[in-house]
Amino acid sequence: MLDLALYAQRGSFKLEVECRFASDWTVIFGPSGAGKTTLLRLLAGLDRNAPGNSRFEMALARVVLDGRILTNTDQGVWRGPGRRRTSLVAQQPSLFPHLSVDANVAYGLGNLDRAIRASRVAEMLELVDATDLENRSPQDLSGGQAQRVALARALAPGPRLLLLDEPFSALDGTASDALVDRLHLWLRTNGVQTVLATHDATDAFSTGAEVALLREGRLTALGPAAEVLQDERERIALRLMTP
Repeated sequence: MLDLALYAQRGSFKLEVECRFASDWTVIFGPSGAGKTTLLRLLAGLDRNAPGNSRFEMALARVVLDGRILTNTDQGVWRGPGRRRTSLVAQQPSLFPHLSVDANVAYGLGNLDRAIRASRVAEMLELVDATDLENRSPQDLSGGQAQRVALARALAPGPRLLLLDEPFSALDGTASDALVDRLHLWLRTNGVQTVLATHDATDAFSTGAEVALLREGRLTALGPAAEVLQDERERIALRLMTP
């Protein structure tokens, strides 16, 4: 369960979201510019009011995961992404160019025995269907392959909270659907709370997710996908029927 109260301002844009994500898989749905990425960055602990942070004129947050305070700016509590066991996968994979694929995935596993580390890397690459890429350089990967590897790297340390920002945009529809189904099952089995930001309603409908509808920095609806995205479902159906 994730309780959040997030407030941020940059220029004319304001984000104000206060709610509870009770589901283990929540989809943040909204158009470009709605504030999806800003919301995820605040959840990840990447943006806060601090010297040298110029992204926002104001950023306040309270984030509580399963009763554990991750951020409370009013009380001066702020845990970095590592200490909060949170992983963020952005639309742009940002792999380390000087490391091979397997070394990228193993990056956050330095505290593990070598054999255990290798086993964990293999498990994560298999999960994202990228076992044939382990010895490649990031420069030799396609966009979709790089996104798979970035996802494996985020999962390898065993996060409690996984934040996904349009992470499957470079995959075709069939590959994306297959990966979402496999990932959803694995995350639920391993008790990882997940928040996925997307403008593709399929990601919500295919998993029966809880959906948070975000528009212009405001949360306008929160509930089952079939209810919150009824208008979107009708729009898609109408488009498919139109010759």
